[in-house]
Amino acid sequence: MTITEAIDWIHSRKKFGSRPGLERIQALLNKVGHPEKKVPVIHIAGTNGKGSTVAYLRSMMIEAGITVGSFTSPYIEEFSERIAIDAQPIPDDELIRYVEKYQPIVAELDQDPAISGITEFEILTAIMLDYFATEQVNVAIVEVGLGGLLDSTNVVVPMLTAITTIGYDHMDILGDTLNEIAQQKAGIIKKNIPVVTGKIAKGPLIEIVEQAAAKTAKVYRYGEEYQVDYLRPDATWGELFHFIDSAGKLSSLKVPLLGRHQVENAGVAIELFHLYCEQQNLPFEEKTIQKGLLHAQWPARMEKISDEPLIVMDGAHNGHAIKRLVENMKREFHDYNVKILFSALETKDVDQMLAQLGEIPNVQIYLTTFEYPKALDLSRFDHLDSRFEVVSLWQFGLGELLEELGADDLLLITGSLYFVSEVRQLLLTLGGSNEKS
Repeated sequence: MTITEAIDWIHSRKKFGSRPGLERIQALLNKVGHPEKKVPVIHIAGTNGKGSTVAYLRSMMIEAGITVGSFTSPYIEEFSERIAIDAQPIPDDELIRYVEKYQPIVAELDQDPAISGITEFEILTAIMLDYFATEQVNVAIVEVGLGGLLDSTNVVVPMLTAITTIGYDHMDILGDTLNEIAQQKAGIIKKNIPVVTGKIAKGPLIEIVEQAAAKTAKVYRYGEEYQVDYLRPDATWGELFHFIDSAGKLSSLKVPLLGRHQVENAGVAIELFHLYCEQQNLPFEEKTIQKGLLHAQWPARMEKISDEPLIVMDGAHNGHAIKRLVENMKREFHDYNVKILFSALETKDVDQMLAQLGEIPNVQIYLTTFEYPKALDLSRFDHLDSRFEVVSLWQFGLGELLEELGADDLLLITGSLYFVSEVRQLLLTLGGSNEKS
């Protein structure tokens, strides 16, 4: 079997979609000796900010000499990055070996109508746990796929949990109000296991705190048990801030990703790292935190792809993330003419996302689509004003934009992470990253 065939088989399960519920993943794990019971886990849920929180925490742990697994989605550069140890993607031969192991098991379980149709994400979750258990990682940082309570990752036995943010997304599955969405995300909270919360509005936070109290899980809240004092953008790229918690104050920390929300995500990661160090009797040292944060990499999150012309990518794939993106653009790039190449999935509130992007001063938005299930249907966008333009083929639209960009222009590629990933790969192939940071 080649790696392409292995990945194609995993992708072939995409047709079963996203199916909340734990019965299929539990049946799968039962067949392979319950690896979920053998891996210490930090479990992270949230509408946005999960990925960069994982990246910061992972980087600090690597700096501290901890062997750390990470499970993230979607991928940006290569499929295997979703399952990584010390930020190194699972090797091709290992992924092939696990696919060969799981193919007959999945075929067998497909014969049982009660648990047939195991999904792509469920298979990846099982492979991840199996791989991390076999490699005996010190800890695995596991990002929830969707929601929390009924997400297939919720089979793990965590030592710590975190909920980064609560916003409107996947409302068809998670509920129509922020409190209902918070209820689903809080489903990862386990009895007596500490939970760290990010910057969350009062109503949904109360929901989380109540669920934690019912499970006697201590809550470490942003702005209460720990605090982040935002300072300013760094002169090169990134953000500066202070962090304060029961260990004291860490001054003038820097994250290499741009955006005030990245400081909030880093705060969640530092508090998780502190709690982990306490549990494991490890030193919680400022230099480890500083170096770890500086080395963190998380592609397509306010990522500068090129300086001349200035090209920035941000996978802001829902209204909550777009709001933060617009805040960043207004604050950091108000002197530029902003050209936006945007695409999203039809399952998102695209009209709201476009209305928010339209608030950026001096903006021109190029709407496009891409090859992906439920990608944007351009035929319904004939009512937009002069700030918007429809581009049927994003490759041609991108080419024209690159030719026209001047010193006062900024090209922002945003929307679906699947879309941003495709554009990013093409730009890097073309040598667009002359000064990638």
